[in-house]
Amino acid sequence: MAIYLLDEELRFPDPVHVNKDGLLAVGGDLSPERLLLAYSQGIFPWFSDDSPIMWWSPDPRMILIPDEFSLSKSLSQSMRNKHYEVLFDNDFKAVINSCATAQRKRETGTWITPEMISAYSMLHDLGYAHSVETYQHGKLVGGLYGISLGKAFFGESMFHAERDASKVALAHLVNRLIEWDFHFIDAQQQTEHLSSLGARPVRRKQFLKMLGDAINFITVKGKW
Repeated sequence: MAIYLLDEELRFPDPVHVNKDGLLAVGGDLSPERLLLAYSQGIFPWFSDDSPIMWWSPDPRMILIPDEFSLSKSLSQSMRNKHYEVLFDNDFKAVINSCATAQRKRETGTWITPEMISAYSMLHDLGYAHSVETYQHGKLVGGLYGISLGKAFFGESMFHAERDASKVALAHLVNRLIEWDFHFIDAQQQTEHLSSLGARPVRRKQFLKMLGDAINFITVKGKW
């Protein structure tokens, strides 16, 4: 299938016509309007500093239904014994910068470029992007950030500097989303780590239907 070249017009091609590897379009910008339109259609940006903006809609799509979150015995012990404190939207910029600089297995560099940091920080200021922070003795040691639209949360990245600190943040997010009747967390790409937490893959067609249902609800904007 063709890869679409975006221009100044705020539009995306139908994800049904996406390339086999999930790459849908190239170009455009990271304005809040374009990003929110992308997420509402099941599309997200992922690119490196030396490439143009690339927009993806993978198939299958990894999702976590909040009620299906797997709280392991070791994670439960960490939540009880590590003296962690978890806050929401307390320091979004510290979380996204920590995610950008985190060392990851089998990865070099980062897709969280300065341009991405600026764009998602703007979404945070507008009340759509949120962070969950894990602190230990007052020091930020883990967390995650993502986008909220309707009853869907789009997880972007996590980091940890202490054992289970990012998982603890996720567990608190899951509890919040259950309380607010969210339908799912979009985890984008399939990994063993996400599978161990209860996430599972769904076909793109099913994901887009679930997304269409979820975004019909009012978005909980502002500080969480």
